[in-house]
Amino acid sequence: MDQLLYKFKLIVSDRTLVIRLLFVLLILVIFRLGNAITIPGLDTAALAQFFANSQFFGLLNIFSGGGLSNLSIMMLGVGPYITATIIMQLMTMVFPTLKEMYQEEGAAGRRKFAQYARMCTVPLAMIQGFSLLTLLKNQGLLGELSVTDQFVNVMIVTAGSMLLMWLGELITEYGIGNGVSLIIFAGIVARVPSSIYQMMITFDPSQIPTYVGFLVVALVVIAAVVVVTEAERPIPVTYAKRVRGMRLYGGGSTYLPLRLNQAGVMPIIFALSILLFPQMIATFLGNMNNSIAQTVGNVLGILNTNQWVYGIFYFILVFLFTYFYTAVTFDPDMIANNLQKSGAFIPGVRPGEPTSHHLGRIISRLTFVGAVFLGLVAILPLIVQGVTGIQSLAIGGTALLIVVSVALEFVKQIEAQVSMREY
Repeated sequence: MDQLLYKFKLIVSDRTLVIRLLFVLLILVIFRLGNAITIPGLDTAALAQFFANSQFFGLLNIFSGGGLSNLSIMMLGVGPYITATIIMQLMTMVFPTLKEMYQEEGAAGRRKFAQYARMCTVPLAMIQGFSLLTLLKNQGLLGELSVTDQFVNVMIVTAGSMLLMWLGELITEYGIGNGVSLIIFAGIVARVPSSIYQMMITFDPSQIPTYVGFLVVALVVIAAVVVVTEAERPIPVTYAKRVRGMRLYGGGSTYLPLRLNQAGVMPIIFALSILLFPQMIATFLGNMNNSIAQTVGNVLGILNTNQWVYGIFYFILVFLFTYFYTAVTFDPDMIANNLQKSGAFIPGVRPGEPTSHHLGRIISRLTFVGAVFLGLVAILPLIVQGVTGIQSLAIGGTALLIVVSVALEFVKQIEAQVSMREY
């Protein structure tokens, strides 16, 4: 307790840190205000009924921070930007130039890489906005709109998505933590009061054991996420002694921490972003008058209607994206080269390529455990939903995983800032 009070005093007494935290709060307030501004021609009652009966749009609503449920100008959320980032990172596997830019050219290369992702976000936001608005119009939620009105609405939601992307980058640059993750976090947390209120209205005393069981599962999941996120494998590193002039340098020992879950919460976000596209296409094709399009839509719609198929694809995508994101962010060759250049080595392992292979084997085993854990936690709420029949538990479970991971990362960022200022 005394340690917490001491750190709190350090945070409050540090003017720069307080300004950063207030800046994050200001951006999140702007985000919530933008979510309250709706596009014209909205049928509120029909929209509420539509979202109550759709798990797919409930999950999509998580990424928009609740903006989709009231068709705000920020209804697309950061989804298009996340999708553009996924595409760009996939391209690094195909084009060595992009990989070199992202991993080896330092801050300048990453800035250029991020600029390409922003450019991809614009057409993706327009496509996604047009698809969603057309789909909702076919459901009778927007009324009759002219071509001009539809075009204006697409431009509005595209601009809202780009504004949200910019706000997220402002948080990353001038605030604390990852801006995109914090915006998703804020959107989920902002929906908690309304979810509790809705649960109180529809409260059924016979479901008390179910609610208690879900609360226990949620606490276990939170504890497991904390343990796995904090777990790491220390790799011992020894620095060789060097003689320069008449003095002896080096000879110390340290360790290289390899986290059990290098990818964090990003595989969950990536997997959901990919899963949303076939469901969106299925719903769009299912409302067309063409029989072939409806058949294709029905096949794709299995992801939305069949719980087992959806869960299997969800688990596989989370598992694969965990390996993919780890491969993008952790390069054993680069680490081995840096250790060799600095005169460091892992005891019992030769420098250079053997060190790279050694690190690759370790990170592969660690990533396997982390990927299986993330996949199981991701589909666990779907299993709970299948047992209890309560649809809101599935949406809440995915949100819980994101909230816990982002909160842990945010606390780490604050502690890092406090530690840096202590020294």
